[in-house]
Amino acid sequence: MASAALIRALLLALALGLAGAVDAKTAAAPAASAPAANPNEACLMCHGDASAKGASGKSIAVDAAAFAQSVHGEMHFECTACHTDTSADKLPHAEKLKPANCSGCHEDAVKKFTATAHGRALKEGKAAAASCTDCHGSHDIRRSKDPASKTAFANIEAACGACHGNDKLVQQAKLPGGNIQAKYHDSIHNRLLEGQGVYSARAPTCTSCHGTHDIQSKNAPDSRVARAHIPATCGSCHQRELTVFEKGRHGALLQSGVTVGPVCSDCHGAHSIQRASTPSWQNAVVGACGNCHDDFLASFRHTYHGKVTTLGFSEVATCASCHGAHDVRPASDPLSPIAPENRLQTCRTCHPKAGVQFASWDPHPRPKDKGRDLILYWTNIFMEVLLAGVFLFFGLHTVLWAYRSLKNRFGGGKSH
Repeated sequence: MASAALIRALLLALALGLAGAVDAKTAAAPAASAPAANPNEACLMCHGDASAKGASGKSIAVDAAAFAQSVHGEMHFECTACHTDTSADKLPHAEKLKPANCSGCHEDAVKKFTATAHGRALKEGKAAAASCTDCHGSHDIRRSKDPASKTAFANIEAACGACHGNDKLVQQAKLPGGNIQAKYHDSIHNRLLEGQGVYSARAPTCTSCHGTHDIQSKNAPDSRVARAHIPATCGSCHQRELTVFEKGRHGALLQSGVTVGPVCSDCHGAHSIQRASTPSWQNAVVGACGNCHDDFLASFRHTYHGKVTTLGFSEVATCASCHGAHDVRPASDPLSPIAPENRLQTCRTCHPKAGVQFASWDPHPRPKDKGRDLILYWTNIFMEVLLAGVFLFFGLHTVLWAYRSLKNRFGGGKSH
């Protein structure tokens, strides 16, 4: 009996010891598995206050919820990853910290940006120079594919317009092009972008032409909007038009190194591009052709077609109606619409019953050029002499009649 009681006592002691060990382990477990404190909470103790302001009076508040939804928040970035000149154990930090250095993670993008028009302006200390945060945001940066991102495709116009659509800033910083956002907003490109059709996802926005981290002035040789590169930039969307342009006279000039030859923007404009089928644009482009071919424009204005387009009507032939648009070729080219063998067919596009004699009409008459058309030359002289004679005769008649009337009225003469 004594031995049995001893055995029971030993078993009970062993059971109590094991239970105590388990309880001790269980009690220690929560402390070992408890998550580490968020290092950003130390920063948010001050910056999490929406009314927090620095010595300059500017807000230094950080929206913790916006940061949590940002790309950096998703990756659990610590504040000190960007603000490298402070840490959680150096609080309170200095009143003024260095700007966040994006190159720590985005080395390639920063390197490209430094050499751009924006990067150079920032380095020179210009007030209107755009930095990373001006385009991407600061504590609320989101991925470009996120519809809420400042750099989302549909939001690019607003992001660029913060500077290039601000009249006061444009004037103060002398930004080139004036209020570019207003011009682009009314263009066919933006109307397509804001539409719901099949082209809305492919319509170009600012970065489509100018680039993103490699934006250069149009005067820079390697700029995407440099004159020599404009056809290729536009051709990234308008591939068919680029192919046709390169085969025409204008494209050949550019390919031969003659950069004064017309490119897309000379006829269509840059930021205010309109649909080419609109009557107003078709009339306006006649003047664009005259920027280079002023003598042909002047002769065109002598014709019925030219006079009607001057009045603002578009239901008549313009330059492109006869010469083509993107594939303008000289008359010596057999593929040209104005080549002798093609001219009648070109006229019949508008005048189905036109004959050979009709097609021989001079579309660019020069009345003062004796060697071009002798009959027109002398007819023009006759009409000028006749016009001058009529004005001279009736002008003299009016003066004499006025003299007689005044003499009779005030000189006591008899009136008839």
